Amino acid sequence: MNKPLALLLLTACSQVALAAEAFTSPLPELPPNREVAVVEIAVPPGGGTGSPIHRHDAYVYVYVVEGTLELQLEGGDVHRVATGQVFIEEPDDVHVLTRNVSDTEPARFVAFMIKEAGAPLSTPVE
Repeated sequence: MNKPLALLLLTACSQVALAAEAFTSPLPELPPNREVAVVEIAVPPGGGTGSPIHRHDAYVYVYVVEGTLELQLEGGDVHRVATGQVFIEEPDDVHVLTRNVSDTEPARFVAFMIKEAGAPLSTPVE
């Protein structure tokens, strides 16, 4: 490799910020015809998402980008999930609570869903 190119590559690499790994998990064994949906959701101060009790029929990985949320699945404990943390739902889980714990600051999260191709993101549960 010539010296100018090597210097350019070295300089470029030194300019890149390294990010900490937030979460790693092996993927479940998946049937064919799956897709990934990525959804960003903002939750106002003191509020919830406004969605009824629902299920996703998907593997869902919720990454909190800003704020702290309380999340709960049917029959489970309420979990506080803060910025940089991950909450996981499985296809049979029923989601009963999403609430921003702050009365003054918004919260945002990104949900990564592995679901059947073409299936809705969520289904209400009665």
